[in-house]
Amino acid sequence: MAVLAELSRELEDLVGRTALSVVAVEQRQGQGSGIVFASDGYVLTNSHVVRGPRSQVRVRLANGEDLRGEVVGDDPSSDLAVVHVSSHGLPALPLVESRRLRVGQLVVAIGNPLRFERSVTLGVVSALDRTLPAPGGRSLEGLVQTDAAINPGNSGGPLLDANGAVVGINTAMIPYARGIGFAIPAHAASWIVAVLLQKGRIDRPFLGIAASGVDLLPVHVHEAGQARAVRVHEVSAGSPAEAAGVTRGDLLLSANGTPLASVDDLQRVLVLAAPPQVQIEALRAGRRHALEATPRREPKAA
Repeated sequence: MAVLAELSRELEDLVGRTALSVVAVEQRQGQGSGIVFASDGYVLTNSHVVRGPRSQVRVRLANGEDLRGEVVGDDPSSDLAVVHVSSHGLPALPLVESRRLRVGQLVVAIGNPLRFERSVTLGVVSALDRTLPAPGGRSLEGLVQTDAAINPGNSGGPLLDANGAVVGINTAMIPYARGIGFAIPAHAASWIVAVLLQKGRIDRPFLGIAASGVDLLPVHVHEAGQARAVRVHEVSAGSPAEAAGVTRGDLLLSANGTPLASVDDLQRVLVLAAPPQVQIEALRAGRRHALEATPRREPKAA
């Protein structure tokens, strides 16, 4: 019982330290949640929460103050958006850039499900690097799966670890399932937010592959020298990847010297470095291959 009492006290303290940074985000077509990540009024939420008439986006702070929100950046591909409100000195929660999540780890979700503001739920990390279909034929990749209750209105709220650090941004739930919710990992959200603040949007260079991050089998770990890589499932005909010699089944180990553990890692290199050419190291049939691709700009990235 002493262990449960201590856990209860620590959870109470965690919520007390973090809940004031969680806000309600609303507009005519729906509502959701958000977190203040900078004290001068910058709020992170989901793209689908602010989709619609942007002049009608409203942000309600923990003290009940209702403010007009200005969408300063939006990235439907990752389902993230940045909103600014005219307020200063707000309690903020920074995003965690490190990959600190493990399956089975305790996590807490805070949000505004069905307009019940700052509701708190407790669960565990059920799985990592999940892929979920999204509107428009897109996919959300690299998601954190949790059994912490995620309901309509939780979207955009934080997923916290036991130390109260933001490790994910809640984004989706499956309506017909229970105990299956998803969050965008904070290490992905952190670089996306930085680009949105600078440019307002993210232009993703087109490489032309369908891929996913995978855990490597022991034999491949030995060959690759790393525990994870990006496995190529399909290569589009006429794409930069095909021209570079990327083939189906390749394990992409690095891009421009950066180890790849997820598709987000590859996207990060492509977006932030924005190089004319990308040096890719691939593992194929036990042999390493050095490939050079020249991504191109296209409306629909892959």
